[in-house]
Amino acid sequence: MLCDYFDAGVCGSCTLMGQPYPTQVLAKQARCQQVLSRAGVSVTWKDPVTGPESGFRNKAKLAIGGKRGAVTVGITDQSGHGVDLRHCGLYEPDLAQAVPAVAKLVNELKMVPYDITGRRGELKFVLLTSSPTGELMVRFVARSRADEALLRSRLPRIRKRIPGARVVTLNVQPQHKAVLEGDQEFVLSQESALPFPINDVELQLHPGAFLQTNKAVAAELYRTATRWIVGLQPREVLDLFCGVGAFALHLAAHPKLAGTHIRGVDVSQPAVRAAQAASAGSAAEFTTADLTDPATLTELPLSEVVVINPPRRGLGELAGWLERSARKSHVRHVLYSSCSVPSLARDLAAMPSWRVTKARMFDMFPHTEHQEVLLLLTRKS
Repeated sequence: MLCDYFDAGVCGSCTLMGQPYPTQVLAKQARCQQVLSRAGVSVTWKDPVTGPESGFRNKAKLAIGGKRGAVTVGITDQSGHGVDLRHCGLYEPDLAQAVPAVAKLVNELKMVPYDITGRRGELKFVLLTSSPTGELMVRFVARSRADEALLRSRLPRIRKRIPGARVVTLNVQPQHKAVLEGDQEFVLSQESALPFPINDVELQLHPGAFLQTNKAVAAELYRTATRWIVGLQPREVLDLFCGVGAFALHLAAHPKLAGTHIRGVDVSQPAVRAAQAASAGSAAEFTTADLTDPATLTELPLSEVVVINPPRRGLGELAGWLERSARKSHVRHVLYSSCSVPSLARDLAAMPSWRVTKARMFDMFPHTEHQEVLLLLTRKS
């Protein structure tokens, strides 16, 4: 893939841009194997999973810069000024059309971009999520609720300018720091959730819920995880950091896991609400709990299989809980999906009672150093 923004030096987010894509993938796989081998992983890796090298992102995090009536949409540079990337080639077709429309809409509404250096203005970001249904979630992230009445009154125009805008919200992030969104979310549309079908499962995305950015690669991630777990035929599965329930719901939908008790746990209330909405009629159930709290760990139900998909920082205290579980409970297998190889290696080093039996890399983020890694761990005898 070639990128005019990268070649012009205005955006360096894709650090591997310009390198042949197969070369990128081989190098990522080699780095994964090298780092994890130092953590004791000795296993034959499955072939890496790849998808399109362009037009794959289903999310856009657009920093709003410039000035009233002449905004930029994209990123901010080191001095805090906006850099316009409205024609970035990473976006799925629906997003590729929506991003320029956002710039036109914000100009029409005469919304004032937040000036980082001057600490004034309102609109900080517009966050877009595209569903395979052709619908979108549009979230305006602002310093205050000053533009709430404007956005509510212009909802028909928003939907005209951004076709498919199903969910429209205002998120308030009042702090002057590098935080993408705040705690307050005001739903402006009648609909509050975005349906997101993937494989044979329909997820329900609420504002703030995590979703993998690469639909094609994520679909194979969930299929692979399901195949590996089906082969274990567990009676109980515990899905930790379950988010909107993608792993748990794929397991619950598989006929060979009928009767398996599947429970998901996550700290995010929006994510758990989304998982609960999507799980109606299935065998999966979801609850909210803080998995970084040691008190929570003592109350976790024990299951034969534990699925973990932690944030980039890794497991923390949960690694110790899994190590103790290997010695004292009937937990026999751990399925670990990681977006950070260094933190994954640290966690594995803290879990010597487990051995890796399957490993696969998923190139969720082409043209960057990042990747998703899926491991199946089995308790040592």
